[in-house]
Amino acid sequence: MLSSQRFRDSRHTKYDFVDHVLVRCPKCAGIAHVAPAAIAGEASPSLFAPRRLVCRACGLTRHASGGLSLFRGTGEAVDPYFGLPLWLQAETRRGRVWAYNPEHLNLIRQFVQAPLRERPSWDSHGRKMTVVARLPTWIKGAKNRVEVLRAIDRIRASLVN
Repeated sequence: MLSSQRFRDSRHTKYDFVDHVLVRCPKCAGIAHVAPAAIAGEASPSLFAPRRLVCRACGLTRHASGGLSLFRGTGEAVDPYFGLPLWLQAETRRGRVWAYNPEHLNLIRQFVQAPLRERPSWDSHGRKMTVVARLPTWIKGAKNRVEVLRAIDRIRASLVN
């Protein structure tokens, strides 16, 4: 049952979610984590800081120098640092639902399930093209709500296994 709630756009962009990304390990196909590599003296890492891939299942570690590529083709969704397939993705008959991490997925879920969606006015200061504003039209459509929520539930279930 869908809850009757209101969604207010929190003005997050995709850059707010790329610090911690869950990907498919290239060695064991388990869940691997991409995060900023620890640099002495740096309080908060930038988008272009070096990244480290760690798989707790098989112990694989890799390092990336910090280049960022947020271009996504029409195929499988990939992380912006290593180009590995995202763990949090599912195919629907309309297209692919994907997220970088559980927080990103929760934001998309809150948006999709809300029958009333509020955006900041265009004359207000701040970010205009947020994560939810950039979602594909088919994800935003009420007629696809049940299908998209089902896909999000399948994605969430993959985190437990």
